[in-house]
Amino acid sequence: MDASFIPLLIACFLLASSFTIVHSLSKPPLLGVHPLDEQYFVSEVIKCKDNSKSFTRDRLNDNFCDCVDGTDEPGTSACPAGKFYCRNIGSTPQFLFSSRVNDHFCDCCDGSDEYDGNVNCPNTCIMGGNIEYKTDHHFSRVGGLVGDLGHVGAKQAKSGVSLDDLIQKLKGLKILIIIQVVITIIVVVFRILRRRARSKRRRYHKVLY
Repeated sequence: MDASFIPLLIACFLLASSFTIVHSLSKPPLLGVHPLDEQYFVSEVIKCKDNSKSFTRDRLNDNFCDCVDGTDEPGTSACPAGKFYCRNIGSTPQFLFSSRVNDHFCDCCDGSDEYDGNVNCPNTCIMGGNIEYKTDHHFSRVGGLVGDLGHVGAKQAKSGVSLDDLIQKLKGLKILIIIQVVITIIVVVFRILRRRARSKRRRYHKVLY
């Protein structure tokens, strides 16, 4: 194989790898799952968090309760013990009882708990907090659950920055860095190949003349 093709092959490999990485980073978040728990659901066979049994990934959020603790149904109301995570980007993240999912009532300020299309929940999340929305929609329905499970989100709201905001920004930054690196490598490889082509033409002309 001509040595001049090696840089081109490396560039093609890096480009393909970058597209794979970008695709994986741009996947939509898993419904009802806290960002820090998403890695738990990556494998094809997943254990219930109470270690009672295992289930395959295709049974995740299939609206049938396999785990007593609700591990397999974070985004549906199938498991009575399940918890649904509202990302509420720009406001206060929180957990809801799974029974509140698709119950025709907007509990999450981002409307993510009502995704079956029967109710139109506008995104009312506001940067820095959603105090009025919580008073009208959350405390009357989930009461202590927001206080007990949402204390982390409340602290984040005080600072005006949520964990989800940071995660989304980091993912976007990773994608930009990967794209910039790939473009830089392609430009460098192109220049190397062009220089080699010029040097070959010069040697060829010298041989002729």
